[in-house]
Amino acid sequence: MAVYTDINEGDLKAFLTQYDAGELLSYKGIAEGVENSNFLLHTSKFPLILTLYEKRVEKNDLPFFLGLMHHLADRGLSCPLPLPRKDGALLGELSGRPAALISFLEGMWLRKPEVKHCREVGRALAAMHVAGEGFALKRPNALALEGWKGLWAKSKDRADEVETGLEEEIGNELAFLAAHWPKDLPQGVIHADLFPDNVFFLDDELSGLIDFYFACNDFLVYDLSICLNAWCFEKDGAYNITKGMAMIEGYQSVRPLSEAEITALPTLCRGSALRFFLTRLYDWLMTPAGALVVKKDPLEYLKKLRFHRQVATSAEYGLIR
Repeated sequence: MAVYTDINEGDLKAFLTQYDAGELLSYKGIAEGVENSNFLLHTSKFPLILTLYEKRVEKNDLPFFLGLMHHLADRGLSCPLPLPRKDGALLGELSGRPAALISFLEGMWLRKPEVKHCREVGRALAAMHVAGEGFALKRPNALALEGWKGLWAKSKDRADEVETGLEEEIGNELAFLAAHWPKDLPQGVIHADLFPDNVFFLDDELSGLIDFYFACNDFLVYDLSICLNAWCFEKDGAYNITKGMAMIEGYQSVRPLSEAEITALPTLCRGSALRFFLTRLYDWLMTPAGALVVKKDPLEYLKKLRFHRQVATSAEYGLIR
């Protein structure tokens, strides 16, 4: 359940008077998402998403996230838009939390993505990277190499509770990535969390991207590595090279990769697999029983990491020169 902070109808109606959003007709919590509390509102004017930003999201980062959505939409990318208050601000407060109203995006996320969907995601990711050019605000990636080291320091003493030998294996992996992480690749704004539940489709047509609350500045091709991990592995843990080929082709149809990016892709895939393994491991070990945070199995990404460790070139992901 993604509602960590509840709201009452009276407070919500008072909150809505700060916006040109019409009168409240109904609202309900949305049982998806991990970081924030989300509600679907129906008003006399239009449906809206209400997001209450929980403690895991830094309030100082919110101008970056909300401003980025406007920047991308102004350049033709389909994504939700923050609704300004009557005083022009994009951010308000409700139930003691920073809060924003976001436009409702039609569509559903796919439980079983197919090859054609992976191609569309590749195109959309590249389009987002192009549209992000010129965005004035900057946000460093807090979950890059130094962030991984910090997460690991908090988890390593208990890692072998999850699987014997993990402490040594992940320590060695971090050392490898610290020594081999690429430099001087093309950078820009990345989504950093473009999993299937953050991409909406209508009748097999991609209708938009959502949830920009991990967006930051980093290597553009690192974002592609995250998507290969999130979209191109099957339930049994096998990498689907046909899906990978389609995703990479879709991406390159909009933004061709440089030779340096192609060479770096296997290392970046190892890094993005480790990133999601470490955040899942930390939550798995540190979240108390009965807490509202949804815990995801870290071993899923450990298997992916081990696959990437055996990859020699980007051709094994389906990249055709």
